[in-house]
Amino acid sequence: MMADTVDLSVRIGSMRLRNPVMPASGCFSHEFGQVFDLGRLGAVVAKSVTPKLRKGNPLPRVAEVSRGMLNSIGIPSKGLAHFVADVVPLYRDCGAPLVASVSADTVAEFADAVEVLSVPGIAAIEANISCPNLEADGRAFAMLPDTAHAAIAAMRRRTHLPIWAKLTPNSGDIKSVALAAEAAGADALVVANTILGMSIDVRSFRPSLGNVMGGLSGPAIKPIAVRLVYQCATAVKIPVIGSGGIATAEDAVEFMLAGASAVQVGTASFLHADAMIRIIEGIEVFCLARGIGFVSDLVGAVKIEHEVLEW
Repeated sequence: MMADTVDLSVRIGSMRLRNPVMPASGCFSHEFGQVFDLGRLGAVVAKSVTPKLRKGNPLPRVAEVSRGMLNSIGIPSKGLAHFVADVVPLYRDCGAPLVASVSADTVAEFADAVEVLSVPGIAAIEANISCPNLEADGRAFAMLPDTAHAAIAAMRRRTHLPIWAKLTPNSGDIKSVALAAEAAGADALVVANTILGMSIDVRSFRPSLGNVMGGLSGPAIKPIAVRLVYQCATAVKIPVIGSGGIATAEDAVEFMLAGASAVQVGTASFLHADAMIRIIEGIEVFCLARGIGFVSDLVGAVKIEHEVLEW
């Protein structure tokens, strides 16, 4: 019997989201509420906040490349107190759960930060362990299982809120990092952040970004991100949230088939402010056309007919 309605709700640990679509951190602000009802989103994910005041990286911070975008923003931040006092209230009545994203330089700073962020109005904390670890020569916490475990474990001891560990695609062994984050107490994984890239202006012979290198996002990285989601989702028991080049409903469905329980949309929202709404509506149309009554039935439904060999 064909379904005539679709239940778009999904579960991320203890959280129930009305649908699987949310923004990627850094690609969203409360001003989007002037374009569409924020309550239509599964969740809202705020821009990363840091314990210390940060000015961000030198200009230029963004460069367009083929099928994507490079950015090296540097996480400019007014600090935790400002975020709790001035940013959290902006989302209080938006109708979707607020996920705070936090970045820090050390394990201790991460732990202190999540305690400060464990306040009413914040439903979960996305731990951006893709950021540089000053205690490990600047390599991202999520580059190695040990440092990822240390950061998540320290945070887990200091907050009752769900922790979503945001992983980096630049790790050579993301599956081991995913397992370490799960073992440390992460409630979900966000897979993944941007891929380190670089471009050069051939007219000036200068790097396109003021910080020389930056994160590549957009459609160019989607096949890599889908692969990472599949690898992580088949390794861990906690939910995976997919991110990387999602611009259409079909993109979102592809991530869900690979094992993502939800998705984050980033670069596409810079091109079309209502991209997430289009994706939500498109997922519903996709499911209705195929008689799928529950969008959660798509999660991990890819058909693999033979053993998958590791590269």
